[in-house]
Amino acid sequence: MELGIIGAGNMGCSILKGVITSNFLVSNNITVFDLNQEKVEKLVKEYDVKKAKTENELVEKSNIIILSVKPNIVPIVLKKIKDKLNKNTIILSIAAGISINFIEKNIGSDKKVVRTMPNTPAQVMEGMTAVSFNPNIEETEKKIIFKLLDSFGKSIEIEEKLMHVYTGISGSLPAYVYVFIEALADGGVLEGMPREKAYKIIAQTVLGSAKMILETKKHPGILKDEVTSPGGTTIAALKALEDGKFRGTVIQAVKACTEKSKEMAQE
Repeated sequence: MELGIIGAGNMGCSILKGVITSNFLVSNNITVFDLNQEKVEKLVKEYDVKKAKTENELVEKSNIIILSVKPNIVPIVLKKIKDKLNKNTIILSIAAGISINFIEKNIGSDKKVVRTMPNTPAQVMEGMTAVSFNPNIEETEKKIIFKLLDSFGKSIEIEEKLMHVYTGISGSLPAYVYVFIEALADGGVLEGMPREKAYKIIAQTVLGSAKMILETKKHPGILKDEVTSPGGTTIAALKALEDGKFRGTVIQAVKACTEKSKEMAQE
């Protein structure tokens, strides 16, 4: 199998790192292209991957092509490569708002298309990626795609119509978490905790809390109750969050993000 990555930005580099670190592919089976050849040279030096001088050169060498470019660049790339694609080449897009239908209209409905949306924790091999397939993708190919995506985190198949909601609850979620962590640290500083120590304490606790949900399989409400003693400190803090409409504000944030994703979509 030959993998081609068009775009050497943060996500492209994260995917490359995951694929090689997990031994999904060896470096000699990976080709990278970016208009910024300095970025490509850096990846060649770091990972010993192959480089392509043009998008079409990469297409000719690859079975799976990852479009790791900004949404506005996707149609430009598709126009360049469409005549070099064959019916067995898999196009995997990570561009937000770019639908499978949009890609098919640019390269043909007979092509194999995968739409994904990873998030930035992929940079530390802990990403969460949603994936949707067009009907041309076979079951054996799906397994390969899942293995590829799981090389830099976890993945889950969803209906394509849910990609906008996914953006609201996962794609943009790291930003919500960072704001939450920053606010907690501000509270800690207010009460005398050095900021750097506060960040370390909070980040580890957030990590552990997420792991509790994944490993215990318990409902978040049950885990919350296990921390909350009658008349204790936690219930006092939770009341303050409820008084500040914490839940409602988070729900509205998801709704706003989802609606914005729909506005920006290219269907």
